[in-house]
Parts: sequence; C-alpha cells; structure tokens
Amino acid sequence: MTLVALSAYDLSQAYVTFTQFHSRYTPFFTTTTRSVSESAQRYLQGQLITSQRNNLFQYCREVPACEYQAMQYFISESPWREKALLDQLRQDVCTCLGDPVEGALLLDESGIPKQGRMSVGVQRQYCGSLGKVGNCQVGVYLAYSNPTHSTLVDRRLYLPASWIEDEERRKKCGVPSEITFKTKAELGLEMILSFKEQGLPFGWVGMDAHYGEQPWLLKRLNEEQICYMADIPCTTRIFLTLPKTEIPLRKGDRGRHPTKERLVEGEPSPVEVRAFGKSLSSSDWTRLRIRETERGELVAEFAAVRVWHSVDNLPFQEVWLVMRRDLETSEIRFSFSNAPSDTPLERLAHMQSRRYWVERALENAKGEAHLDQYEVRGWRGWHHHMTMTLLAMLFLLELTLQMKEKAPMLTIQDAREILEKFLPRKVYSPEEFMALLEQKHKARLSARNSHAKKQKKWLQSLKI
Repeated sequence: MTLVALSAYDLSQAYVTFTQFHSRYTPFFTTTTRSVSESAQRYLQGQLITSQRNNLFQYCREVPACEYQAMQYFISESPWREKALLDQLRQDVCTCLGDPVEGALLLDESGIPKQGRMSVGVQRQYCGSLGKVGNCQVGVYLAYSNPTHSTLVDRRLYLPASWIEDEERRKKCGVPSEITFKTKAELGLEMILSFKEQGLPFGWVGMDAHYGEQPWLLKRLNEEQICYMADIPCTTRIFLTLPKTEIPLRKGDRGRHPTKERLVEGEPSPVEVRAFGKSLSSSDWTRLRIRETERGELVAEFAAVRVWHSVDNLPFQEVWLVMRRDLETSEIRFSFSNAPSDTPLERLAHMQSRRYWVERALENAKGEAHLDQYEVRGWRGWHHHMTMTLLAMLFLLELTLQMKEKAPMLTIQDAREILEKFLPRKVYSPEEFMALLEQKHKARLSARNSHAKKQKKWLQSLKI
C-alpha cells in the first residue's frame, strides 16, 4: 500500500503554490505611496523555511533578496492594511473549514516570555508557557475548527492597566490613543462578535475556565444568540432546580425598604459542581469516543444535566452542566452550555471535547511559523507579526488539504518540511558570507557592550 503518492513534480511546485497564495493577498500590502508586497512575501517565506530561532537576521541569511532594513520597515512601521487582510483570511479559512453546524470558534490566550519592560504590554503576569508568573506579553487568540483541522483567525494583545496609564511607554511603543483597558474576556468577545458580523458560518464558541467563570460574558453570548461551551472551575455553584426568590418586606416601620433579591427562607442552597459530580452513580455516566489520536481512539465518560447557574447565591441562567470524567484518573472537567434543552449527550460531548483544537492551533503556530519568536517592541510590530503568522498557518493548512488526496496522513508539520526543502534559499559567494559574518559579529559585540554597561551601573549602585 502506497501511503505517499506525491510526485517529484508535486514537490517542485511548492514555490509556485506559495507565490500564487501570496498574490491573493498582495493588495493588502499596498499603501497610497508604496507597496511592501515583496517584503511581505520574504517575511512569510522566512517564517516557513527558517528552522532556527526566528528573527530578521535569520530571514536575511536564508531568503533570497532579503534586506534587513526593508524587512524591519515592513514589520514595524509600514501601515499596510492588516485588518482588511484578516477579514479576507477569515473568509478563506471558512472556504477550507467552514461549517454552520460543525464549525467552532475557540478562544484561548498565550503568554510569550520577554525581557525588560519596554516591549509593548510586557509585565509580570501569569505565563502559561512558563507555568508561573513571569515577565511576558499575553495575546488572546481565536481559532476556527472543524472536527479534523483548526487554524488561528484573529488575535488581540492584552494591554495591562499599568500600560494604559503609562503615557511615556505608550508613546514609545506607538499604542494608539483610542486604546483603552480591556480584559482578556472583553478582547475575546470583541473577536467573536467581529467574526459573527462578517456573516461567517460557525455552530458554537468554546472557551476555557478563565472565560467561563465570567457570568457577564456568558450572558452577552446568550443575548447575541451565540451557542457556547464554556469550561468552568470545579468550585462553581449550581441549583439543581429553580429556587424561589423574593425581595423581603421591611420589618417594622423604620429604615429603608429592602431592594436586594434573595432566596426564600427554606429554599435549598446552591452546591459546588465538584460535589455534584462526585455524587453521580456509575449508571449516570456514558462512555463515548471523542476522536482519533496517534495512539488510537480517545475515550471518556460523559454526563449532562440541566441546572441553574448560581451567581451571588441567586439563579442566573438555566444551562447544561456537561461533565467529562477521565477513565484513568477519574478527574472530572465541568462546562456550562446554553445549547438547546433537547441537545443529545453525544452532541454536548463532541462540543466540549473540541477545545483541544485551539491548543493544537497555538502549538502549530509556535512550532511551524514561530508565533512566539519575534524581535519587535511596538504595537504595530506585534500585530503585524501575529497577522503574518496567521497567514503562514493558513497557507500550511491549504497546502496540507491540497496534498492530502495523494498523501492522506500528511500533517501541517509535513507541509512545513516540504516548504523548508523546496522553497528557494539564498546562495552565498565567499565575499557575501564574510559580510554576513561581520554583521553578525558586530551585533554580538554591541549586545556584549550593552550588557557590560548595564552590569557596571548595577555594580556601582551596590558600591562594589
């Protein structure tokens, strides 16, 4: 049995396919005064063929006709039309993966470790890649997924309150004056509504517990008639039946009349979902297949019941409580969903399990297009790099789907390896390589002198 039926011609066409893909987006890299389309193509090519640490010097070493100053201008300063590009990118993703029932928007965040305090948005905050609080930038990302593939379709930089209030750093990093403080959940909602406003197809939104524990967000999604599947902390409280509530009468003739609603005396108090989950019997759980993995089928046990979400000890919304229990550890994951009350358990389980794909999309973007490796400090540079990363991942997705007919087991990683081998690379004369080496050594000496200068100041402050 032949697993790979790709021909030498198929592989040799990789560069043609790449240039054709880029040409679709050329108009977005043209401003009123100039075009940076060639720089965009070289930046994109650098992301796809560079296997070492991703930076502009590395691009200039690997990509033909790549010039450092032009690349620096393209990524950090040029006012090309990134928002319009993202609109087109989302449409093209839906051409590949779009489905009004099985398509899912998946929300997540990712921290990128950074040194210093002048890179836009950087501060000490929780960083998932470090697994602890550290100096980092945090991006909020939106992925689109069908049951078998996913890719990122939008991004927002989280700007902490300390940055919003620091006019000097804002100015140095080019943060627009209209940018105000928004929580990660507010940024996530902004992306979801933007996707919806484009009229693009999706069946529901998935998110982790950071977003699921915020009642205002779930309420807003419900008002927008957007179906959600939101993970929640195990300490979240629920009512198993709708309790009676009241605004109590004033006792006596003095004081203000009560205005705050509360449970009627004698009504049951809400319970934590973890206590409820542990109270279920074995017959309440149903074993279901989740998806195929490299190690075979992934299977877990599921249960779902209609409950009332408790907020401030009062019923908030009637929702599905969806529970997934690991077969080996018996650990239970909990989610709320506003899916219709007649939704089958298999559908709810399928929806809850889909969030895996946003983690996969972020992992692929870091591993194959270097989402987390860049040397820009400013607002525009961060957004430009992330936009180019989303574009690179769309190309890898399209190439993978195109070649799957002849190579059914082809992955995003395989597609990137094909490009790494078959996109053109720069060829050096001895003189050109010596000039490159000289430039590299100058940068190394500059960094060493800068570190020495900082160390000297530090030692002087210690009076050593």
